[in-house]
Amino acid sequence: MKPSYLTDSALEAFIQAAFNEDIGPGDYSSLSAFSPDTQGRARLLIKGEGILAGVELAERIFKTFDPRLEVTLFKKDGDPVKFGDIGLEVKGPAASILSSERLVLNCMQRMSGIATKTHLLTQKILHTKARLMDTRKTTPNFRLMEKWAVLIGGGVNHRFALYDMIMLKDNHIDFAGGIKNAIRNTQKYLLDHQLDLKIEVETRNLEEVNEVLEVGGVDYIMLDNMDYDTMRKAVELIDGKMSIEASGGITEETLADVAECGVDFISMGALTHSVSSLDISLKAY
Repeated sequence: MKPSYLTDSALEAFIQAAFNEDIGPGDYSSLSAFSPDTQGRARLLIKGEGILAGVELAERIFKTFDPRLEVTLFKKDGDPVKFGDIGLEVKGPAASILSSERLVLNCMQRMSGIATKTHLLTQKILHTKARLMDTRKTTPNFRLMEKWAVLIGGGVNHRFALYDMIMLKDNHIDFAGGIKNAIRNTQKYLLDHQLDLKIEVETRNLEEVNEVLEVGGVDYIMLDNMDYDTMRKAVELIDGKMSIEASGGITEETLADVAECGVDFISMGALTHSVSSLDISLKAY
Protein backbone atom coordinates (compact mmCIF):
# COMPACT_ATOMS: atom_id res chain seq x y z
CA MET A 1 0.00 0.00 0.00
CA LYS A 2 1.37 3.38 -1.04
CA PRO A 3 1.59 6.28 1.42
CA SER A 4 -1.09 8.95 1.14
CA TYR A 5 1.26 11.52 -0.40
CA LEU A 6 1.89 9.37 -3.50
CA THR A 7 -1.25 10.39 -5.33
CA ASP A 8 -1.65 10.29 -9.10
CA SER A 9 -2.13 14.06 -9.15
CA ALA A 10 1.02 14.73 -7.13
CA LEU A 11 3.13 12.47 -9.34
CA GLU A 12 1.66 13.97 -12.49
CA ALA A 13 2.32 17.51 -11.28
CA PHE A 14 5.93 16.64 -10.46
CA ILE A 15 6.57 15.01 -13.84
CA GLN A 16 5.01 17.85 -15.81
CA ALA A 17 6.93 20.50 -13.86
CA ALA A 18 10.19 18.60 -14.40
CA PHE A 19 9.55 18.29 -18.14
CA ASN A 20 8.75 21.99 -18.36
CA GLU A 21 12.05 22.75 -16.63
CA ASP A 22 14.16 20.42 -18.75
CA ILE A 23 12.53 20.48 -22.17
CA GLY A 24 10.70 23.79 -22.37
CA PRO A 25 9.64 24.47 -25.96
CA GLY A 26 11.48 21.44 -27.29
CA ASP A 27 14.41 19.02 -27.14
CA TYR A 28 16.11 20.51 -30.16
CA SER A 29 19.07 18.13 -29.98
CA SER A 30 16.83 15.11 -30.62
CA LEU A 31 14.46 16.94 -32.96
CA SER A 32 17.31 18.07 -35.20
CA ALA A 33 19.67 15.08 -35.18
CA PHE A 34 17.43 12.47 -36.81
CA SER A 35 14.03 11.89 -38.35
CA PRO A 36 11.02 11.99 -35.98
CA ASP A 37 10.08 8.56 -37.37
CA THR A 38 13.32 7.01 -36.07
CA GLN A 39 12.69 4.14 -33.68
CA GLY A 40 15.11 3.06 -30.97
CA ARG A 41 15.67 1.08 -27.84
CA ALA A 42 17.80 1.59 -24.76
CA ARG A 43 18.71 -0.22 -21.56
CA LEU A 44 19.05 1.14 -18.06
CA LEU A 45 22.53 0.03 -16.96
CA ILE A 46 23.49 -0.26 -13.30
CA LYS A 47 27.09 0.84 -12.72
CA GLY A 48 27.28 0.52 -8.95
CA GLU A 49 26.04 -1.59 -6.06
CA GLY A 50 23.04 -0.80 -3.91
CA ILE A 51 19.26 -0.81 -3.65
CA LEU A 52 17.34 0.22 -6.76
CA ALA A 53 14.59 2.82 -6.40
CA GLY A 54 12.50 4.82 -8.84
CA VAL A 55 11.67 1.98 -11.24
CA GLU A 56 7.92 2.50 -10.97
CA LEU A 57 8.44 6.24 -11.36
CA ALA A 58 10.67 5.73 -14.42
CA GLU A 59 7.99 3.73 -16.20
CA ARG A 60 5.47 6.46 -15.41
CA ILE A 61 7.80 9.18 -16.71
CA PHE A 62 8.37 7.39 -20.03
CA LYS A 63 4.66 6.68 -20.49
CA THR A 64 3.67 10.23 -19.54
CA PHE A 65 6.00 11.73 -22.11
CA ASP A 66 4.98 9.35 -24.87
CA PRO A 67 2.40 6.56 -24.41
CA ARG A 68 3.92 4.82 -27.44
CA LEU A 69 7.04 3.95 -25.47
CA GLU A 70 7.19 0.31 -24.40
CA VAL A 71 8.90 -0.29 -21.06
CA THR A 72 10.03 -3.75 -19.91
CA LEU A 73 11.10 -3.96 -16.26
CA PHE A 74 13.86 -6.38 -15.26
CA LYS A 75 14.19 -5.08 -11.70
CA LYS A 76 11.69 -3.65 -9.25
CA ASP A 77 11.89 -1.03 -6.53
CA GLY A 78 13.80 -2.36 -3.54
CA ASP A 79 15.82 -4.94 -5.45
CA PRO A 80 19.53 -5.20 -4.63
CA VAL A 81 21.61 -4.47 -7.73
CA LYS A 82 25.24 -4.65 -8.76
CA PHE A 83 27.46 -3.42 -11.57
CA GLY A 84 26.32 -4.79 -14.93
CA ASP A 85 22.67 -5.38 -14.02
CA ILE A 86 19.98 -4.12 -16.36
CA GLY A 87 17.08 -2.34 -14.69
CA LEU A 88 14.73 -1.91 -17.63
CA GLU A 89 14.46 -1.61 -21.38
CA VAL A 90 12.55 1.07 -23.26
CA LYS A 91 11.56 0.90 -26.95
CA GLY A 92 9.78 3.31 -29.26
CA PRO A 93 10.31 6.72 -30.85
CA ALA A 94 14.01 7.52 -30.36
CA ALA A 95 13.40 11.22 -29.72
CA SER A 96 10.95 10.41 -26.92
CA ILE A 97 13.47 8.09 -25.27
CA LEU A 98 16.16 10.76 -25.28
CA SER A 99 13.85 13.59 -24.20
CA SER A 100 12.75 11.68 -21.09
CA GLU A 101 16.13 10.05 -20.36
CA ARG A 102 17.56 12.72 -18.06
CA LEU A 103 14.49 13.00 -15.84
CA VAL A 104 14.42 9.23 -15.41
CA LEU A 105 18.12 9.11 -14.54
CA ASN A 106 18.07 12.10 -12.20
CA CYS A 107 15.22 10.56 -10.23
CA MET A 108 16.51 7.01 -10.16
CA GLN A 109 20.10 7.90 -9.32
CA ARG A 110 19.14 10.00 -6.30
CA MET A 111 16.30 7.76 -5.15
CA SER A 112 18.56 4.71 -5.36
CA GLY A 113 21.26 6.50 -3.37
CA ILE A 114 18.74 7.27 -0.63
CA ALA A 115 17.30 3.75 -0.64
CA THR A 116 20.80 2.28 -0.49
CA LYS A 117 21.82 4.44 2.49
CA THR A 118 18.54 3.73 4.28
CA HIS A 119 18.90 -0.01 3.77
CA LEU A 120 22.49 0.02 5.01
CA LEU A 121 21.55 1.84 8.21
CA THR A 122 18.41 -0.19 8.94
CA GLN A 123 20.53 -3.33 8.96
CA LYS A 124 22.45 -1.94 11.93
CA ILE A 125 19.36 -1.75 14.19
CA LEU A 126 17.46 -4.91 13.24
CA HIS A 127 18.27 -6.38 16.66
CA THR A 128 16.23 -3.59 18.34
CA LYS A 129 12.64 -2.35 18.10
CA ALA A 130 13.77 1.03 16.74
CA ARG A 131 12.81 2.09 13.23
CA LEU A 132 14.83 4.47 11.09
CA MET A 133 12.92 7.59 10.07
CA ASP A 134 13.44 10.50 7.68
CA THR A 135 12.94 14.24 8.26
CA ARG A 136 11.84 17.34 6.32
CA LYS A 137 15.46 18.00 5.35
CA THR A 138 14.71 17.30 1.72
CA THR A 139 15.40 18.90 -1.65
CA PRO A 140 12.76 21.52 -2.53
CA ASN A 141 10.21 20.10 -5.00
CA PHE A 142 11.74 16.61 -4.71
CA ARG A 143 10.47 15.60 -1.25
CA LEU A 144 7.89 13.25 -2.74
CA MET A 145 10.58 11.10 -4.34
CA GLU A 146 13.06 11.31 -1.47
CA LYS A 147 10.55 10.12 1.11
CA TRP A 148 9.37 7.41 -1.27
CA ALA A 149 12.98 6.25 -1.58
CA VAL A 150 13.32 6.03 2.22
CA LEU A 151 10.33 3.69 2.28
CA ILE A 152 11.80 1.58 -0.52
CA GLY A 153 15.03 1.29 1.48
CA GLY A 154 13.17 -0.02 4.52
CA GLY A 155 12.82 3.18 6.52
CA VAL A 156 9.80 5.00 7.91
CA ASN A 157 8.42 8.37 6.83
CA HIS A 158 8.04 11.09 9.44
CA ARG A 159 5.41 13.75 8.72
CA PHE A 160 5.37 14.73 5.07
CA ALA A 161 5.04 18.46 5.63
CA LEU A 162 4.03 21.13 8.10
CA TYR A 163 0.32 20.49 7.65
CA ASP A 164 -0.04 16.80 8.53
CA MET A 165 1.41 16.68 12.06
CA ILE A 166 2.27 19.06 14.90
CA MET A 167 5.92 19.16 15.95
CA LEU A 168 6.79 21.56 18.74
CA LYS A 169 10.53 22.11 18.50
CA ASP A 170 12.84 24.23 20.63
CA ASN A 171 12.01 27.47 18.82
CA HIS A 172 8.26 26.91 19.11
CA ILE A 173 8.68 26.18 22.81
CA ASP A 174 10.88 29.21 23.42
CA PHE A 175 8.51 31.56 21.56
CA ALA A 176 5.54 30.11 23.48
CA GLY A 177 7.21 30.67 26.85
CA GLY A 178 7.84 27.05 27.71
CA ILE A 179 6.74 23.50 27.01
CA LYS A 180 3.51 23.62 29.00
CA ASN A 181 2.31 26.77 27.25
CA ALA A 182 3.24 25.39 23.83
CA ILE A 183 1.34 22.12 24.39
CA ARG A 184 -1.76 23.73 25.89
CA ASN A 185 -1.89 26.39 23.17
CA THR A 186 -1.59 23.68 20.54
CA GLN A 187 -4.28 21.49 22.06
CA LYS A 188 -6.66 24.46 22.18
CA TYR A 189 -5.88 25.41 18.58
CA LEU A 190 -6.58 21.90 17.32
CA LEU A 191 -9.84 21.78 19.24
CA ASP A 192 -10.96 25.23 18.08
CA HIS A 193 -10.16 24.42 14.44
CA GLN A 194 -11.46 20.84 14.57
CA LEU A 195 -8.13 19.40 13.45
CA ASP A 196 -7.17 15.81 14.20
CA LEU A 197 -3.37 15.89 14.14
CA LYS A 198 -0.75 13.99 16.10
CA ILE A 199 1.46 16.06 18.42
CA GLU A 200 5.19 15.60 18.95
CA VAL A 201 7.26 17.63 21.40
CA GLU A 202 11.03 18.05 21.35
CA THR A 203 12.81 17.78 24.69
CA ARG A 204 16.39 18.63 25.52
CA ASN A 205 16.73 17.24 29.05
CA LEU A 206 14.93 15.15 31.68
CA GLU A 207 13.24 18.22 33.18
CA GLU A 208 11.54 18.91 29.86
CA VAL A 209 10.57 15.25 29.51
CA ASN A 210 8.84 15.49 32.90
CA GLU A 211 7.04 18.67 31.82
CA VAL A 212 5.60 16.91 28.78
CA LEU A 213 4.46 13.99 30.92
CA GLU A 214 2.79 16.35 33.38
CA VAL A 215 0.71 18.03 30.68
CA GLY A 216 0.00 14.86 28.69
CA GLY A 217 -2.09 14.63 25.54
CA VAL A 218 1.00 14.17 23.37
CA ASP A 219 1.56 11.33 20.90
CA TYR A 220 5.34 11.46 20.42
CA ILE A 221 8.22 12.82 22.44
CA MET A 222 11.54 13.62 20.83
CA LEU A 223 14.79 13.19 22.72
CA ASP A 224 17.08 15.71 21.10
CA ASN A 225 20.87 15.48 21.33
CA MET A 226 20.82 13.48 24.57
CA ASP A 227 23.68 11.26 25.65
CA TYR A 228 23.01 7.53 26.03
CA ASP A 229 22.62 7.58 29.80
CA THR A 230 20.13 10.46 29.73
CA MET A 231 18.26 8.82 26.86
CA ARG A 232 17.86 5.56 28.80
CA LYS A 233 16.57 7.47 31.83
CA ALA A 234 14.11 9.32 29.61
CA VAL A 235 12.82 6.04 28.16
CA GLU A 236 12.25 4.77 31.72
CA LEU A 237 10.42 7.98 32.67
CA ILE A 238 8.14 7.86 29.64
CA ASP A 239 7.41 4.18 30.29
CA GLY A 240 5.38 3.57 27.16
CA LYS A 241 3.02 6.54 27.66
CA MET A 242 3.95 7.88 24.20
CA SER A 243 6.17 6.90 21.29
CA ILE A 244 9.78 8.03 21.54
CA GLU A 245 11.94 9.49 18.78
CA ALA A 246 15.68 10.06 19.14
CA SER A 247 17.19 12.81 17.01
CA GLY A 248 20.16 15.10 16.69
CA GLY A 249 23.73 14.32 15.71
CA ILE A 250 23.16 10.58 15.22
CA THR A 251 25.68 8.99 12.87
CA GLU A 252 26.22 5.59 11.31
CA GLU A 253 28.68 4.84 14.11
CA THR A 254 26.33 5.79 16.96
CA LEU A 255 23.07 4.54 15.45
CA ALA A 256 23.05 1.09 17.09
CA ASP A 257 23.92 2.51 20.52
CA VAL A 258 21.01 4.93 20.30
CA ALA A 259 18.63 2.17 19.21
CA GLU A 260 19.70 0.03 22.16
CA CYS A 261 18.52 2.78 24.55
CA GLY A 262 14.96 1.60 23.89
CA VAL A 263 13.59 4.35 21.62
CA ASP A 264 10.91 3.60 19.03
CA PHE A 265 12.21 5.76 16.19
CA ILE A 266 15.50 7.34 15.17
CA SER A 267 15.35 10.25 12.73
CA MET A 268 18.30 11.11 10.54
CA GLY A 269 18.35 14.05 8.13
CA ALA A 270 21.39 12.49 6.47
CA LEU A 271 19.10 9.95 4.76
CA THR A 272 18.01 12.65 2.34
CA HIS A 273 20.35 15.62 2.59
CA SER A 274 23.78 14.03 2.16
CA VAL A 275 23.72 10.82 0.16
CA SER A 276 25.70 9.76 -2.90
CA SER A 277 23.67 8.94 -5.98
CA LEU A 278 23.88 5.44 -7.45
CA ASP A 279 25.65 5.41 -10.83
CA ILE A 280 23.06 4.52 -13.49
CA SER A 281 22.99 5.23 -17.23
CA LEU A 282 20.67 4.72 -20.19
CA LYS A 283 22.37 3.36 -23.30
CA ALA A 284 21.01 2.85 -26.79
CA TYR A 285 21.75 -0.52 -28.38
